[in-house]
Amino acid sequence: MRKQFFIYGTILFVLTALVYYYLKLGFLLLILLPVILLIGCYNTFQKKHSILRNFPVIGYARYLFEMIAPEIQQYFIERSTDGKPFSRNQRSLVYQRAKNIDANTPFGTQLDLNQNNYEGIKHSIFPAKVNTDLPRVWVGGADCKQRYHASLLNISAMSFGSLSENAICALNKGAHKGQFYHNTGEGGLTEFHLQGGDVTWQIGTGYFGCRTPEGNFDAEKFKEKSNLPTVKMIEIKLSQGAKPGHGGVLPAAKNTEQIAKIRGVLPHTTIYSPPSHTAFTDAKGLVSFIAELRELSNEKPIGFKLCIGNPTEFEDLCHEMIVADCFPDFITVDGAEGGTGAAPLEFSDGVGMPFEPALIFVNRTLIDLNIREKIRIIGSGKIISGYSILHALALGADICNSARGFLFSLGCIQALRCHTNQCPTGVATQDKMLMKGLVITDKSERVYHFHKNTLHAANELLAATGKTSFDDVDISIFMRGDEFAHLSDLYFPNNLTKYTN
Repeated sequence: MRKQFFIYGTILFVLTALVYYYLKLGFLLLILLPVILLIGCYNTFQKKHSILRNFPVIGYARYLFEMIAPEIQQYFIERSTDGKPFSRNQRSLVYQRAKNIDANTPFGTQLDLNQNNYEGIKHSIFPAKVNTDLPRVWVGGADCKQRYHASLLNISAMSFGSLSENAICALNKGAHKGQFYHNTGEGGLTEFHLQGGDVTWQIGTGYFGCRTPEGNFDAEKFKEKSNLPTVKMIEIKLSQGAKPGHGGVLPAAKNTEQIAKIRGVLPHTTIYSPPSHTAFTDAKGLVSFIAELRELSNEKPIGFKLCIGNPTEFEDLCHEMIVADCFPDFITVDGAEGGTGAAPLEFSDGVGMPFEPALIFVNRTLIDLNIREKIRIIGSGKIISGYSILHALALGADICNSARGFLFSLGCIQALRCHTNQCPTGVATQDKMLMKGLVITDKSERVYHFHKNTLHAANELLAATGKTSFDDVDISIFMRGDEFAHLSDLYFPNNLTKYTN
């Protein structure tokens, strides 16, 4: 708090000096100073806007920029469709749906649709009635006795440590209200994940939360936590799209005493999860580990997450499942374009298979081996809209996970400071001053609304195709630009003589 008052005091001093020096209007100070103080005090205690709560006065600079952004972007910075990894239009869509306000856009698309890389949905001239129920999918094979009825859209893996405790609590409370699951990430199952929402507990190579002092898997700790009622599924993390083959990274600035105690590591040090597991070293060992976790969890759904690298290894793993007659209940497919709080640039930009071909490959491999009906596929790759959900389903997914979409619903502004502990919205930080800007009660509602409104948009798109069930979604409902580019030749042939005579 003293740090804040120092900042506000400095701002007031500078403003006072500028007004007096340049304008020589000392009486304005009688108006200016009380107004700034009132604004600062009000924003310090309001609970709706994280930026203004953390930066009560200078935070208005961002909102001023928002007002003039179209002009500034058009001439100096970027267009609304150009931001990376998510454009301004995409982020705005999430913000509007999270706030439960009108998310319609004016004046038509800003995309150039007359390109061969255009992709769209083939709508029907006889649309179906829009379903008002939000879609759900059963997860759990023949060896699973506690099947789970999952939402079609859920929160992807993000750890406490990478995210703040307020962010984790808001996500879980939103999941509880919307009845969808919240993946813990590899950082472990914490009290902040136990706010009533359904949980998928992710077990990474560091075995945080079920770890021996030496860093190996602890079966008894796993058994205790996996049997908690809110833990609905368990996911073994083999690799992550943003840094496959590297392991997780928690920067020292984020590794507080609290997080170190939860993870069983030394505080204030950079924590690297190993690239590989110690509980198994090959496909046969992984299949055995799946069976072990299923038994320890009293037969809850067990699956694994991976980014495809060497396709042959995945095929060998599937053959091992068949030989052992032991199958995961789900496989989560991540793409090389996946997000992360911290990763070496070489891994983010140059390792792993992108989401779309990976999803197609996994789905086709399971079909070719006649084991597709035994395993659910969860797609996790830049899912932020109803369109991206249908697209993932068409490529083979049964369920979708979103990480950055739900981060935007919390108020993330894509500041790209996730690894610095200086996230201005209090989402990806352990700084208590910044964290307080994220008000759990407000942001949990936004998480809930983003989920509900995005699935409603998916329902509307499904109805536009003339279909009534997501089970009927396949790649045939999509069109690509190169499919109809040749049509112009039918209307504008090279020889136009007969049309002009």
